[in-house]
Amino acid sequence: MAGLRERQKVAREKRILESASMLFKRDGYDKTRMEDIAELAEVSTGTTYNYYQSKADILIAVVSMEVEEILIAGERLIEGPLSSVDEALNALIGSYYEHSQVYLNKEMWRMAMAFSIQRPQTPFSQRYAELDQRISMQVVCLIETFKVKNMIISYLDHQALGETIFNNLNSMFTEFVKSNEMTIDELKLTVARQMTPLTSLITKNKPSLLKPIHNHA
Repeated sequence: MAGLRERQKVAREKRILESASMLFKRDGYDKTRMEDIAELAEVSTGTTYNYYQSKADILIAVVSMEVEEILIAGERLIEGPLSSVDEALNALIGSYYEHSQVYLNKEMWRMAMAFSIQRPQTPFSQRYAELDQRISMQVVCLIETFKVKNMIISYLDHQALGETIFNNLNSMFTEFVKSNEMTIDELKLTVARQMTPLTSLITKNKPSLLKPIHNHA
């Protein structure tokens, strides 16, 4: 019975988050009330408050749900066959971007980013930073996989390289969220173009550009 109760709890929580996501998208974050979320999820308002103390808590939980699914999809990609460095990187980054709009729209991402910047010491902001770090580490894992499979130059610092790639894809996602006009396809094309010179460098042996220079004086 404990297993059944736990499954019911998880299902109830997911209903709350999916209902919040739909209402935030349809009516806007500010106009959505906790009572509205509870009604759509078919739970009492008190039950909703038992799970989440505020709409901000619900928003970060929706972000968490989004990122958890993004990471699962990323794991499958990394564990599958990797045809080339640029194709695998673009596929991973593209999957992040495409899934980012499943539960959240640009307004919701703006709110989440604003909360994380305005109140960096709150549990909300700390959770947001943790999610960013998990995505960063998955990119690092992909670069390490390239290294193990001898697809990139062996002496590269895969940790630093993965973090650099994540910082760029994250920065470009912020630009996408800030823009009312930019589409996901435009975002993906822009980042793919930015990745091209980098993947060319790391998959070709260019000692004059990449190898450390030793002073033999």
